[in-house]
Amino acid sequence: MSSDNDALEAACRSLEGVCDDVEGTVDALTEQRPAEDRVATQAAVFGALANEHRVRILEALRDGERCACELQVVLEAPQSTVATHLRRLRETGLIKGRKKGKWTYYRIADTAALELLDIGAAVDVPESD
Repeated sequence: MSSDNDALEAACRSLEGVCDDVEGTVDALTEQRPAEDRVATQAAVFGALANEHRVRILEALRDGERCACELQVVLEAPQSTVATHLRRLRETGLIKGRKKGKWTYYRIADTAALELLDIGAAVDVPESD
C-alpha cells in the first residue's frame, strides 16, 4: 500500500504546478474513480475478447447457435482448446450454453457482445512496422 501512497503523493506534487487548489482537485478526481467491481468486470470482458480464438467463436455465433464440434471446425482446433475458450467466454457472461442430448450448443448471451465486436472491427488500428 505504501507504493500506492507514494504514487499519490508524487501525483499531488505534479498537480502543484498545474492547478491552484491541489487538495480540491485531488478530492474531485478521487470521486471520479470508477468502482472496483465495475473495473474488474470490464477487465474480465475485455480480457476474454483479447484472444483471436475467442473472437472467432463469437463471430461464428453471430448468426446463431453452434455446437462445440462445429466450433472445432471454425477454429481448426482440438476439442480441449475449444472447450477452454468456451469456458472463458461462459465465465465472463458473453455466451450461454444449453445441453441437448450429448451435445452442448452455444449462443451469444447478450447483443452487447456483438456491439463490442463491431466496435473492435471499426477501430482504425495502425499497421505495425
